Amino acid sequence: MINFQGYIEYVQLDAPDSVMNEYPLNIPCIQKLKKLSFHPRVTFLIGENGMGKSTLMEAIAVGIGLNAEGGSKNFRFNTEASHSSLHQYLKITKGVNRMKDGYFLRGESFYNLASNIDALDREPGASPPIINAYGGKSLHKQSHGESFWALFMHRFGGSGIYILDEPESALSVTRQMAMLVRIEALVNKKSQFIIATHSPILMAYPNALIYQMTAEGIQKVKYQETDAYQLYKRFLDDPEKMVAMLLNDTEE
Repeated sequence: MINFQGYIEYVQLDAPDSVMNEYPLNIPCIQKLKKLSFHPRVTFLIGENGMGKSTLMEAIAVGIGLNAEGGSKNFRFNTEASHSSLHQYLKITKGVNRMKDGYFLRGESFYNLASNIDALDREPGASPPIINAYGGKSLHKQSHGESFWALFMHRFGGSGIYILDEPESALSVTRQMAMLVRIEALVNKKSQFIIATHSPILMAYPNALIYQMTAEGIQKVKYQETDAYQLYKRFLDDPEKMVAMLLNDTEE
């Protein structure tokens, strides 16, 4: 593993009291955010839906100049101006390294990103097609999982920061395992990852920093302490018992 200090060291919430009761600052976990430090290689944000993971990821991405709906600094498509104002109150402290690449993946708007690439490539111009950086095949002409994988394998080249919001949503278990290998390869090319995930497979990346987001705030946890690891393990250790318990609870 190379000695690399990362591109973002930490973020701090710097908002006046007058806006703390407005969305998204009124999300309990966000309200309690003070200083959040990032691992120079891989940091995971985990927690139940509604805790503010995606909102925080989006704010970090916008704060470093990436497109709110996904993509790099070169993307400026805006299907609907739905991103929050959190980035306005987020102070981002960068490291000494200067990134050459950056990308924000959010699964919910990846279709719009693929459409934007196709639209830009239809415009007349001398520049090489944008899709060449994604493997040369339209992302719309691939399955959801294949298009995600094309992004990871072709577009991500290293020397950059990659902010991924639930990348496992389109990936099979096998591909999630393969993604660990891909992350390692990119980390060794001076890449930093910030990943929001529910996947215990991705969370297993060695020596990563894992933050669990709850209504009580953001806590650093070990892999075996995560809810995802414990629940998956309990289920797989005795699936018949777990299913029986769940169905009995439903019937009652």
